[in-house]
Amino acid sequence: MSGELRVPEATEMVEGGGRVSDWRQDIENALVVFRQVAGLAGDPVGERDLEVEYLPAPHRAPTRLPDGKMAIYGFWSAGQWLKVGMVGPNSNARYTSQHYHAGSAPSTLAASLLRDLAMALAPGFQRPDPGAWIKAVTHRVNILMPTSRDKELLPLLEAFLHLRLKPRYEG
Repeated sequence: MSGELRVPEATEMVEGGGRVSDWRQDIENALVVFRQVAGLAGDPVGERDLEVEYLPAPHRAPTRLPDGKMAIYGFWSAGQWLKVGMVGPNSNARYTSQHYHAGSAPSTLAASLLRDLAMALAPGFQRPDPGAWIKAVTHRVNILMPTSRDKELLPLLEAFLHLRLKPRYEG
């Protein structure tokens, strides 16, 4: 959890000619491979089984988890994934608001940011309201899956994305 956080453009060039991660392409590429993994596990996932919502910064928190859906969500900023998590169909508060409020649950993005000493250097970050910074500078992705799918697919997708995207904050 070290290193300075900054907010580059999604396709900004970095020193040495490399490219900062494009958050949307990260997800698209990961889902192509995940579909192969799910197929190998005996539970194929088609393109229609996953609905992807991209919320570029500044974004608004979703107002509700759609009926009949479970989800994986992720927050991206400054060329890195900050958090990847999952919610079942009965976790509306986790999906819509908890990550924007440090005291709402132990493993929220807001709480992780407050524990990270590097955040004191992040432009615009203010300790009393990490949620305002999250909405202002992070991109959010929501990957929705029907609740009719096997419940094991959701944690499999979350674990796969953790391994592939390597978010800064765990849990």
